[in-house]
Amino acid sequence: MRRREFITLLGGAAAASYSSWPLAARAQQPVMPVIGFLSPISLDTLADRLRAFRQGLKATGYVEGDNVTIVYRWAENQPDRLPQLAAELARRPVAVIVTAGGAAPVLAAKDASKTIPIVFVTAEDPVRAGLVASLARPGGNLTGVNLISLELVAKRLELLRELVPATVRVAVLVNPANAEFAETTLRDVEPAARALGLQIQVLSASSSREIDAAFATFAHARPDSLFVGNDPFFTTRRVQLATAAAHLAIPATFGTRESVEAGGLMSYGSNIADAWHQLGAYAGRILKGAKPADLPVVQSSKFELVINAQTARTLGLTVPPSLLARADEVIE
Repeated sequence: MRRREFITLLGGAAAASYSSWPLAARAQQPVMPVIGFLSPISLDTLADRLRAFRQGLKATGYVEGDNVTIVYRWAENQPDRLPQLAAELARRPVAVIVTAGGAAPVLAAKDASKTIPIVFVTAEDPVRAGLVASLARPGGNLTGVNLISLELVAKRLELLRELVPATVRVAVLVNPANAEFAETTLRDVEPAARALGLQIQVLSASSSREIDAAFATFAHARPDSLFVGNDPFFTTRRVQLATAAAHLAIPATFGTRESVEAGGLMSYGSNIADAWHQLGAYAGRILKGAKPADLPVVQSSKFELVINAQTARTLGLTVPPSLLARADEVIE
């Protein structure tokens, strides 16, 4: 028998043999795990954060597209869509659900499944929000990272006053559509302002048009400074906010460095990249078999002060040397 004919016959026999295997045996092929990712905002605002998340995953041995699949669901600043999107992920089903952007997506995922592990990153105290039993022992199917960003309101006001010492009247911008962030900001900003002898004026915005309306009010009221509440929606509108503040020459403080990179004056808050790296690492550990109940909630330990020196010069402000020395980054 010729060699080529022998190989052909051998291949045919192997194929016939495989087709006769029991269905269960053929099904025992490695299946790539799937992560469900749920966010109340949009993809285009989270590129840097997602990069940190994927690096955290990679540190545990998972690379998107190689040995893990990530299914994304974006609410596009429509929080009422979160329950539907969470239910879609739970029906797939996925091995773990990752949420970012406050307690709302976490609660939506929690309502969608009591068994699928959920890893979150939120600025709200997760115990006070009812997400976990305690930081050390989360219990249930949830764990994650607490940014502590909403507890830094007083510190942000102090830093703003230090950079803009002439500040007396501060406009505070909150998003009423996100009660979690708005209520916490207002709860903390009023006593902090009184302690510093500042007067505050609260304005609300839940859309791009409402942001424009708020700045139209600023044009008439002429506050000395602007305090932008730490809110995922405002992060998505950071270019609009920074541009509008520059147009009216209003010094503005933000909760995230992305807003300063977009032209805002200053920010103080948790190191977001570090938190999202931890988010990815926890998701990877769960894929390897760890249980959320055994993974304590991680609290941010890295906080960063970022100042846009160019914006300060444009506003006619001189950044005090003491503040420059404490800044983690000065953008020129």
